[in-house]
Order: sequence, then C-alpha cells, then structure tokens
Amino acid sequence: MRLSELPRRVRGVVERVEARSENDPIARRLRELGFVAGEDVQVTASGPFGAEPLLVQVGYTRFALRREEAARVVLATVAGADGAGTAPSSHAGQAQDAPA
Repeated sequence: MRLSELPRRVRGVVERVEARSENDPIARRLRELGFVAGEDVQVTASGPFGAEPLLVQVGYTRFALRREEAARVVLATVAGADGAGTAPSSHAGQAQDAPA
C-alpha cells in the first residue's frame, strides 16, 4: 500500500521511498524529512478540493504532501481498520497487573 492510499487516522510503517528517476529530488527530500524504513506514519487530514494536500504525520512531525508525493512512500504494514492503529494508548509502557 502507498501512503496516498492510507485511510485517515490509520497507522502505517514506512518500508521505502520510491524514486521516479535516478536522481529524484522529491524522493531524496522525503527521506531527508524522515520518511525512512521503520518510521510510523499516518494521514491526519486532507484538503477540501480533490482531497489535496494530505496532512501526514511521520514520527512527531507533520507535513502537507501532494498525493503524487505521498504515492512515492511505500508502506510495509498497515494497522487493521478495526482501530488497532489509530491512536497510541496513554497507558503504553505501564504494567497491566500493578500491585494495589
């Protein structure tokens, strides 16, 4: 799946950024901005006209990308549509069976 196809508020993991040519400046810039293998990414919003631009969060940073740019980002995994990948739990890292 590509980032441009990712539903809003569903978490994905970047696999790679595809270059359209040998020295693709857009692909290079996406990598410089943090779209690298293993990074969590999600689409948080989209524009009103043609759903462009996409507001994309990678790590803790948000960027506005055109769909054409987002289509260069290939995702390795996508959390299911059951909501498992929507928002991180505020209890992450806490023990489940803490003594009373």
